[in-house]
Amino acid sequence: MGDMPELMENILDNLKNEPNSLYSCALVSRHWCKMSIPILWQNPFSFHKKTLYISAYFSSLDEDDIYVLKEYGINLKLSSYGLYLIIFRQLFDYAKFLKDLDLFDLESKAREWTNQNLVRPISEISSNTYFDAVVNVVINLLLKSLFESGAVLHKLFLWFPEYFEFKPEIFYLMGRNELLFSRLQHVFLCVTPECNVTNVTIFLKVLAKNITTISSLDLQLKRFSLEGLNHPTEFYGIISALECQKNSLQEVIISRCGYNKEFRVLKYCKTLETLRIRDCSSKLLNLLDCKISTLEVFYCPIDVQTIPLILENSGLLLQRLSFKPEGFGNAIHKVLFSLEALKSFCPNITYLNIKYSKFSIQLLELIGNLPKLQFLSLSCFVDYEIPEEELKIRVMKFAEILPLTLQYLDLGDNWQPSIDILLSHCKAPLKKLLIYRLNDEKHTRALIEFCIRNKSLNYVGIYKYSDLNENFRKEVEAHVTNVALVPWSRIVVNC
Repeated sequence: MGDMPELMENILDNLKNEPNSLYSCALVSRHWCKMSIPILWQNPFSFHKKTLYISAYFSSLDEDDIYVLKEYGINLKLSSYGLYLIIFRQLFDYAKFLKDLDLFDLESKAREWTNQNLVRPISEISSNTYFDAVVNVVINLLLKSLFESGAVLHKLFLWFPEYFEFKPEIFYLMGRNELLFSRLQHVFLCVTPECNVTNVTIFLKVLAKNITTISSLDLQLKRFSLEGLNHPTEFYGIISALECQKNSLQEVIISRCGYNKEFRVLKYCKTLETLRIRDCSSKLLNLLDCKISTLEVFYCPIDVQTIPLILENSGLLLQRLSFKPEGFGNAIHKVLFSLEALKSFCPNITYLNIKYSKFSIQLLELIGNLPKLQFLSLSCFVDYEIPEEELKIRVMKFAEILPLTLQYLDLGDNWQPSIDILLSHCKAPLKKLLIYRLNDEKHTRALIEFCIRNKSLNYVGIYKYSDLNENFRKEVEAHVTNVALVPWSRIVVNC
């Protein structure tokens, strides 16, 4: 293994979300340790473990910073684990290994560490404002340590608590460390109305300037996510800064945001493949005319022409579509318009998730015209005023036209009364089937027969798994050995 460092690093990299395993690997030998430790410290704030490691970052603080912490009542006496880390500082500069910086996780761990290291327990501190001020100091010192170390970030999650304020030296260090954002690939920005607007504005302007400036250093931002809480319309130039990434940006996620002319830059992103718009202004959707392969539109107020135009523009390129319109009543009418456009322009769909669709002839025709469909999730409005026999025939037709390429079927809750009919006539070689509940003898028998007939099925996910009747579960397991009944959340596939 020691003679194949690249192979070994790839193996260890697959354990980056398993800190205990990586820690064990680090104890095998000096060679394994040198490969494991950098991976272990790429994103330490995300691990659900004690915050003792923060002391390692503070072991290199100068006397002035140590004095500040002591003035705020922080006890810097190190635990045995902290001393262990300091001993090995001659081998490792832990801060330099950071690749993923999530300010939400960092703030959470900083609060926990502060609470553990205060001379006076937090229960004896009468003012929350004072505790927040101490946490603010700790966060700034952490950022100082990380930015001074020469860390090169790959992912950046920006979230700003109400009380938090960046110290001026943080902005200085951001500008001084030219490599800090030079390998940035994913940026997530959460804009909240409670944040310190002036402070956040400065931070975002510095970040935007850095992104623009270092574009010449081969920065290739691939994923950008923006989340607002009350549909903000001011984004401080961070969206405009994406213009210099128009040849690399592959995925954009925008949630709960109002419209701003900065978004026009997205029209020129030549490499954009995935677009996810959630609860946003209709103006944002009307602006877009890019060709994409994955489109997700959730809870956006739109007119009946918008989605069809986007589908027509993407055409053969579109492979994954998830569409959940705002509201319910008029949404059915909008979905019908989208179904017609999808049938006409997008035959290469492999993933389809539609909510609030009417169980209509148009839906049957659409499914029949998607020969490459592999994943299908439907939350349909079933009109039970339709004569029972006609509804039965329609369900049978739906089951029979499911393409032989289909591997995943999520039926939601509206199909529950007709599950037995659908399963009895379904010939698609499903690997995963998701249903709402299993609490009926007739449905249980239909499921058993389907499992026996469909040798490729591996999992049946049940949304109401906690309500699963024990007798029905045992009956299924007694007849079927190759299929596992599991909670719906374990096997659900998102767009």
